[in-house]
Amino acid sequence: MAPYDENQIDADDLVIRRINPQQHVVWDENRGCRRISSKVFSPSSGRNDGMSVDIEQLMLSDGVDPRHYVTTPVFMGSVAFSAGAARALGLLVGYDPIPKNPYHGEVWGGCRPNRFSRRQKKGLTEASRWYVELDGVDIV
Repeated sequence: MAPYDENQIDADDLVIRRINPQQHVVWDENRGCRRISSKVFSPSSGRNDGMSVDIEQLMLSDGVDPRHYVTTPVFMGSVAFSAGAARALGLLVGYDPIPKNPYHGEVWGGCRPNRFSRRQKKGLTEASRWYVELDGVDIV
């Protein structure tokens, strides 16, 4: 899908990023703790690929429990940030439904859809809060 910014996703709407502990949790030697990897806040590598997310408001509108929906055996945790926080970093937030997930969305880089700057990744990290927390894992 071509990157775009969806005006029906309000600034306060939560964008949820799923966490797979096997792929997204690392040991931080400097801090002596487990934390989520910066990979969590990176887009896929395809030319128009963004960072896969789920849009909370779509689930709520359909009467779906978002915390249950975003948690499967592979994705045991998740973080969330507002669409407004992503946009303040120069990112685009849009719907991108896929066959097995009608609530799927993408966060794209502004000039280069599949690239986020260090500042953007750091900003998303700082804006994120646990949605479904992984015990003993820090966000930052």
